[in-house]
Order: sequence, then C-alpha cells, then structure tokens
Amino acid sequence: MRRPLVGALTTTLLLAGATMAGAGTATAVSPDGGAAAAAAATAAAGSGASTGTDAEAKASASAYAKGTPKAVDFAGTVALSNCSGSLIRLPSSSDNDPGLVMTNGHCLETGMPGPGDVITDKPSTRTFSLLDSSANKVATLRATKISYATMTDTDVTLYELNTTYAQIKQRYGINALSLSADHPVSGTPIKVVSGFWKRIYSCNIDGFVYRLREGDWTWKDSLRYTPSCNTIGGTSGSPVIDTNTGKVVAINNTGNESGERCTMNNPCEVDENGQVTVRKGINYAQETYGIAKCIKAGNKVDLSLPDCALPKP
Repeated sequence: MRRPLVGALTTTLLLAGATMAGAGTATAVSPDGGAAAAAAATAAAGSGASTGTDAEAKASASAYAKGTPKAVDFAGTVALSNCSGSLIRLPSSSDNDPGLVMTNGHCLETGMPGPGDVITDKPSTRTFSLLDSSANKVATLRATKISYATMTDTDVTLYELNTTYAQIKQRYGINALSLSADHPVSGTPIKVVSGFWKRIYSCNIDGFVYRLREGDWTWKDSLRYTPSCNTIGGTSGSPVIDTNTGKVVAINNTGNESGERCTMNNPCEVDENGQVTVRKGINYAQETYGIAKCIKAGNKVDLSLPDCALPKP
C-alpha cells in the first residue's frame, strides 16, 4: 500500500529524490482542452512523474475533448503527519455541518485496522494542515472523533472536525471538495492530489478490479490507474479527482512496487474466477461513491441506512 511515512520514509525519499526539496513550490495543472492536456503531461515529466504511453495520451486527449475539464489544485486537500487527505463534502452535507476529513484506513493514528475490523465514533484530536490552491498551509484543522475507519472491502478513514464548512470558508476562504455519489467511469481523466508531498499526478482510469488483495486485506471493485500516476509513500489518502466534474471519485491507497504476488506493498488483482494478475509498477485507489449512501443529516455516519454497503462492526 502507499505506506504512511512513519514506516516508509527511507523508501519514499529514495523514490522521491529531489521532489521534497521542491515540494513547497509545486503548483496545480489547470488543463484547457487537448493543448493543456499535453502541457499537463510535460509538467508531470518535469516533476519526476512518468507521462505514460502514447495510448494513454490519446485516451486523455479524447476524454478532454468530451467537455471542459475543471481546474484541479490543492485547495481543500490536507496533509497529515504521515499521509495525505482531503476535506470532503457529501451531497447531503449542509454549510453548518461539522466538516469531514477523508484519508486511508491504513493512515489511522492508532495503527492499521485488521481484516474485518471496523471503527466508529472513536474520540480523536488528530490535526490536519489545510492547504490553499497553491499548496500553502492556511490552517490547522482538528478532529473530534473518528467517524468511521476500516481496511475491509475498502481503505478509508473519516474524521469529524470541530469546525463547520461555513466556519472554514469564512475564516480561510477554502471550500471542501465534493464527493461524487456516482460510480467512476473507465477512461476518465483524473488527478491524484497529494497534500503531504504537495504534488499532483495526472493519468486516466484504466479500469476496475473485482478484488484487490494485499497481505491479509482484500478490497472490492478497486480503481486501477494508467501508468503515469506513479504514486509513492506519503500519497496514501490523496483524493482522486475526476477532472471532467471536479469531484472526488476515489481515494489513493496502494501500488505494486516490486512485482511480488499479493504481498504487502505488492497487491495482486483477482478476477471473478479466482485468476490472479500481477502488474508491477501499477497503482490503485478505492472508490468512494458508496460513502454517500452511508451519511445522514448532520454528516453523521449511519451504517443502517438501506443502501449503505460499507462494512459494519
């Protein structure tokens, strides 16, 4: 998985190279049509990210041609002590609801939940660095509780804050990122926005994985990136943004680092027939559209809602 930095700092520094030194000056790519898609690829190459294949570039240009892409930057993302994350808003959220921060389950401050573990309504005072569009820290947000966390079927933690969306907007001028309630579509251009590294990765949705297995954990209907989203340790929890809508469709969480089969940091794909496929160097995210079906008024997680499919304690 895209490991928290506490356990992966040495590897991350080796992989990131000079990226950390220039992290404070990283800026977002705001594509505009096919020409800007090419510019985004150039910018990615300059930051150390792969530009992918010709087929990927063509797919990206085709997707951009279908509509006017939304500008994607760092506003609304957060940096944790060991991971990335985002301030998110659900379709049912109101301005006066307490804000929610989303990151991975394996970024939890108490350690990674075991297979089958589900954590709800646990007190927390964790802090998050809120970023503006240029990746400058504008505030420290604080949690009151872990609303939900698991690494079963998906890999997510939701923190409830002690401030509302309206207060955050009024004090810091930052809007939360909108979480899509729709299943993402293969071929869609996306950006993975890391608040920890202050870096944006650009690629497309390559497809979906029936089951993604890593060590003792199994995730359902995972999202696979095309090669240029070559995420590294510390990008765990980054929001995956559909550039056509500007909405969050997934949360970055893992990648196969060395070509091993179904081991830690080397997830494998398992199809409906049990056939295993290993894709060295390919990275993945967990879809988030199902979260919207588990949130009731007041931004409260309610696992008893009729259409909620998140694992229960």
